[in-house]
Amino acid sequence: MGSFSIWHWLIVILWLAAFMVPAWRITSRAGFSGALSLLLLVPLVNIIAIWVFAFVKWPHERAGA
Repeated sequence: MGSFSIWHWLIVILWLAAFMVPAWRITSRAGFSGALSLLLLVPLVNIIAIWVFAFVKWPHERAGA
């Protein structure tokens, strides 16, 4: 078992950025705190969070109605 190379960590960071940046923007535009997108990093909680975001009334919608 060797240690991970710099290429491994570079790929991990790029992979996380590919998911976290759009998720942060989506939650921000919906009226939630962008930090809620960090829930996508927690296994099983990410599935629950997606379902909650899909069916809860967004603050952005409440302000316009």
